[in-house]
Amino acid sequence: MTSLRIWHPFTQAALDPSPLPVARGEGAYLILEDGRRIVDAVSSWWVNLHGHGHPRIAAAIAEQAKKLEHVILAGFTHDKAEELAQRLRKWVPGDLTHLFFSDDGSTAVEVALKLAVQYWSNLGRPEKREIAALEHGYHGDTAGAMSVSDDSPFTEPFGSMRFPVHRVHSAYCHRCPLGLERATCHIECTESLAKLLADRGEQIAAVIVEPLLQGAGGMIVHPIEFLQKVRALCTKHDVLLIADEVLTGFGRTGKMFACDQAGIAPDLMCLSKGLTGGFLPMGVTLCTARVEAAFRSHDPRNTFFHGHSYTGNPLACAAACASLQLFEDEPVFERIAAIAKIHAERLARLREAGAVGETRQIGTVAAIELGADDAGYLSGLRPRLYRYFLERSVLLRPLGNVVYVLPPYVIPPDELHRVYDVIGQAIETLL
Repeated sequence: MTSLRIWHPFTQAALDPSPLPVARGEGAYLILEDGRRIVDAVSSWWVNLHGHGHPRIAAAIAEQAKKLEHVILAGFTHDKAEELAQRLRKWVPGDLTHLFFSDDGSTAVEVALKLAVQYWSNLGRPEKREIAALEHGYHGDTAGAMSVSDDSPFTEPFGSMRFPVHRVHSAYCHRCPLGLERATCHIECTESLAKLLADRGEQIAAVIVEPLLQGAGGMIVHPIEFLQKVRALCTKHDVLLIADEVLTGFGRTGKMFACDQAGIAPDLMCLSKGLTGGFLPMGVTLCTARVEAAFRSHDPRNTFFHGHSYTGNPLACAAACASLQLFEDEPVFERIAAIAKIHAERLARLREAGAVGETRQIGTVAAIELGADDAGYLSGLRPRLYRYFLERSVLLRPLGNVVYVLPPYVIPPDELHRVYDVIGQAIETLL
């Protein structure tokens, strides 16, 4: 009998080397079965905040497992779900008063999209059902999330499964769609959204954005004014704003949420990744009282008929509560500031390299766009860089010709400097 083989995500088995067997995690490190220590410079797909194996999060999960491992959330609740709701309430923008649990970032986006469309339907405006999204956006791999994501190798085979979406300009200043310079522009890239909403605002339910930082699209950092203008346009045309903070949430951009940096509040917000500190999968979609009120009705057809088997799982809720408590008990934002400072220093040095097209940074996230001839996710440079980094015990997963650094907040400063040393060596060697 043949063995059952694991099909690894985002992996071409015919081209990629065998997966590395990880025995355990410790702080910012992944420790392989042979004892080799690899620095996790991407936080294991952007989820780990406080380090692998943090004892307080692990203990919270273990303690909860002895009491209640899971319960249906339809018609029932439990103390950890209620506690998590109140803990999040302390941090999220003030207008967000209700939350809906899901399983991950992609499903949190699905919830937001469905809430937005049904919101208008419940109000007697079913014609407002269209969605607008940004160029270079990525929101997940489920059908709705793929639809609002931009065209890419991730979505290309599934065109028939994606619903139509209005695509408007992103603030990709390095490759400005209007050919302008950031130093002298007035964020004219929002004019495509302004025109769309002026023309079709009566049909558009929501605009979805990754606030300030577009992740898988290339770690593209937006000016704060871009997000502020998007918020103002949505308000002007009575269109809901969905902030996909799956990546940016929980301190990644320097503030607890990217929306905080722009001083704006969305109508719906999607959270996941760092929500549980990187221990367990969980998603949350938050909304305003205005949105929730449209579903509260004596007409059962106004119910939000959506849910997942593990919605509000107590173990994940316990992990999330413990992670949020660490923001109060440990110097998390001091660590974030220290990472940001090292990023700024080392990016300034890398900019001197001729092969570097642009460097970008926001908070704990840094990106180096290399001036390769074959740009894009399928750039031949990507696998060469990936192997080069791993051979030097650094886990970095370039987005095509964009190398990004997104470490856990507990990465030692000297280790982060070593990551940059390896990046510099890779640029000198491979380009």
